[in-house]
Amino acid sequence: MRVLLTGAGGQIGQALVPALLRRGDEVLATDIKSLDYPTQTAVLDVTDTQAVRQLLREWRPEEVYHLAALLSGRSEEKPHQGWQINFTATWQLFELCVEAGVKRVFWPSSIAAFGPHTPRHNTPQYPHMDPIGLYGIAKLAGERLAEYFWHKHHLDVRSLRFPGIVGPGHLPSGGTTDFAVLMFYEAVQKGTYTCYLDADTRLPMLYIADAIRAVLLLMEAPAEKLTVRGAYNIHGMSFSPAELEAEIRKKIPSFRCVYAPDFRQKLAESWPESIDDSSARRDWGWSPHYDLPALCEAMWQAIPLHS
Repeated sequence: MRVLLTGAGGQIGQALVPALLRRGDEVLATDIKSLDYPTQTAVLDVTDTQAVRQLLREWRPEEVYHLAALLSGRSEEKPHQGWQINFTATWQLFELCVEAGVKRVFWPSSIAAFGPHTPRHNTPQYPHMDPIGLYGIAKLAGERLAEYFWHKHHLDVRSLRFPGIVGPGHLPSGGTTDFAVLMFYEAVQKGTYTCYLDADTRLPMLYIADAIRAVLLLMEAPAEKLTVRGAYNIHGMSFSPAELEAEIRKKIPSFRCVYAPDFRQKLAESWPESIDDSSARRDWGWSPHYDLPALCEAMWQAIPLHS
């Protein structure tokens, strides 16, 4: 089918584009900067309503994967820009997808939509949600917006509350769970890493291959099987920076972490440690393939140990 991606240069997009091409889709990958992908690409500012409208009219996609975002840390540093990209542009895109007759939209939510009064262990699908960061506030508003567009306009928006996503080949920037990727690269390149979270801050995580598989499973599920129209909980594993440090030292014994928490520590403490994803398991057959040892093994296979 014809597919359009926004924010395709990010961590998810870099893995999702090849997966969609393997599926046989005709893909147009867009980002705020130029891309070098083996498919059609375009530069697109998602806050430019007329540019998005024109691209939808010209490309006429059946599915849109709206990945453009300003992550949690960056949204605290640039709150107005964060809100414009994370919420206003999403609202405009949903409206334009209705106008263009798009069949399905994928839009990622996040565990940042939870908050300090959300149960931290085995977080249910429908808990109390009171995010304290602007990124999470925008994601929670986006979940409600997705549900609204389904009921009001019959726009088939589907979403996942992603935990931290770990994978090789893309160094993330501006997220609260970025340590889980950066620690591997710093271990190889420098032998040490300064972590912006406390050592024992446990957070839910997901390996990138599982994340992409979850997106495709959800998007291929029959609409009548879906009972969640905001965003599905999804879980892979949970670990802390100290637990990841210990795993990395099995491969690089001399590696050490220094812990210097910054403003992201408060955000992390308001997020779950583990998540109940039974709705996703029941509705569209979700189950993760990677635990922490398997994640580490996959990362070591992808990262040269002498970088």
